[in-house]
Amino acid sequence: MSLAQRGVPAEYLPLHKYLDGRYADTVVLTFVDLEALLGFALPADARLLPAWWSNPASDDVHSPQSGAWIHAHRTARPNLPARIVTFERVPG
Repeated sequence: MSLAQRGVPAEYLPLHKYLDGRYADTVVLTFVDLEALLGFALPADARLLPAWWSNPASDDVHSPQSGAWIHAHRTARPNLPARIVTFERVPG
């Protein structure tokens, strides 16, 4: 099954591949880093709403962008004022 079929839209595949390929348990990216990696500007909601970075427990009910980190076995924790996101490896 391809990543797109599992819930990682094509536009977020670069983020998924980046996170999946990191050995570190914690990866911190600035919004600028994320935009360079993705090749497009983050939507306004990503800059304003912590919920955009949610980590739903069910693979069936997640936002398109969250598939990028969920399928890389990570959670996302944004710090909107600092304009960074910390991606933590999910144990197990």
